[in-house]
Amino acid sequence: MVNRVRTATVIGLDAYEVLVETDVTNSLPGMSVVGLPDVAVNEARDRVKSAIKNSGYTFPSKKVVINLAPADLKKTGTSFDLPIAIGILTEEEVLSQEVLKDYAFIGELSLDGAIRSVNGVLPLVLGLKEAGVKNVIVPLDNAKEAALNGSVNVFGAENLNQVVEHFAETKLPEVNIDVEAYLASRQLEDYPFDFKDVKAQHKAKKALEIAAAGGHNILMIGSPGSGKTLMAKCFASILPPLELSEALELTKIYSVCGLLSKDEPLMNIRPYRAVHHTASANGIIGGGSTPKPGEITLANRGVLFLDEMVEFPRNVLEVLRQPLEDGEIVISRAQHSIKYPAKFMLVGAMNPCPCGFFGDKEKQCSCSDFQRARYIAKLSGPLLDRIDIQIDVPRLTSAELISSNTEEESSSVIRERVIKARKIQSERYKNDKILTNSELTSELVKKYCVLDEKSLSLLKTAAVQYKLSGRRYDRILKLARTIADLNASENIQLAHVMTALQYRGRDLSEEAQV
Repeated sequence: MVNRVRTATVIGLDAYEVLVETDVTNSLPGMSVVGLPDVAVNEARDRVKSAIKNSGYTFPSKKVVINLAPADLKKTGTSFDLPIAIGILTEEEVLSQEVLKDYAFIGELSLDGAIRSVNGVLPLVLGLKEAGVKNVIVPLDNAKEAALNGSVNVFGAENLNQVVEHFAETKLPEVNIDVEAYLASRQLEDYPFDFKDVKAQHKAKKALEIAAAGGHNILMIGSPGSGKTLMAKCFASILPPLELSEALELTKIYSVCGLLSKDEPLMNIRPYRAVHHTASANGIIGGGSTPKPGEITLANRGVLFLDEMVEFPRNVLEVLRQPLEDGEIVISRAQHSIKYPAKFMLVGAMNPCPCGFFGDKEKQCSCSDFQRARYIAKLSGPLLDRIDIQIDVPRLTSAELISSNTEEESSSVIRERVIKARKIQSERYKNDKILTNSELTSELVKKYCVLDEKSLSLLKTAAVQYKLSGRRYDRILKLARTIADLNASENIQLAHVMTALQYRGRDLSEEAQV
């Protein structure tokens, strides 16, 4: 008789139900696994056999065939160990098929029968939830993460004996977690960098506040030592708390990548990813023979910081264009395509020229026009078109550096203003399935970014004078909408449009042609 045990596999960030079919036949002793298993799944044969024997049960002295259905779906990882063992124990009549019908199993087995944690438990349980599974047994270290699903009953087990006893006498304790209460309790974070430690640079701080409030991309241009990197590090401290939907989406990503802590099962702060300029294109966008999320996905709903942006290879920067526009990345392979979310804020920092002192008031630039043009040319016009804010960050004067009388505004104060602006956006877009102004489509821009006659006339003049593209035109409107939200203004006013135009910055693509 063929027994069936339910489990799941992850492809990308989505999980699909898998039936582990077990059959024991009168043939030479052995065990085979079919159904497109990878190396880790194939190696389960030895792990499962030792785990069953060392747990005090009998392993069949016949031919054991394991089929992972559907057979055309690639199976990866070590999470199939436990369901395979349960299937074999059912064949040995240690367990019955009847008691298992409402259960699914996830977990890796050690040789002594202990159940080890695995990656991707939350998406696996969510996939099983959609398949109608009511109960799931997972490794104890993954139990809190699995309980975030909201409706499937979760039981955490430390070893194979506990799983068997669960269906006999000793029930495993059910693991529950109040997701919203947990998220609220973990939102406060002691950030190592605070804007109160950044002297002066008020224009740059305001630009970063606007970027945080609307989820906009920003590029800081300035001489070495002007504070660009420090302000980028402080940027994380003014980001608003995660919404529940954002936290669950991030948790799925970090779970698949194996970056979740067993003590912190839910991502509770926005990610901040600082990437070195030696990173490859695949490292940034994701990929590989078995596709994995890249830095832009790990920075989803958070920040991707590119320091010394022009030092990145041109091809690496260009791969950012599509995800910056669409908020997602599609990785295509011969057998399937995988879509990863990539709604991140790009924060870039760069010097204005190779020596770093072009436009500096105290140090003279030693670069020729050709050197400066070649340096800037690494940032293409289409990429710059996707950056909402460009801000010059001048080096502080000696007097500003030495002065210690001025008390700077702290990150907590700025963060409160950002949170208020985000709440306005959340309420405005509650029926549009977006969260921030930066996510507005062209159709929604027409709906929510209506201008009065004076503002429209100014923007038309700017569009002609600066030769604005359609994308840049829309991005200025989105930026003006954010500035209005920070000022608690229901309508976009002339002053908001003027401020948004100022953040358009220098046309670096034209400078590169000098």
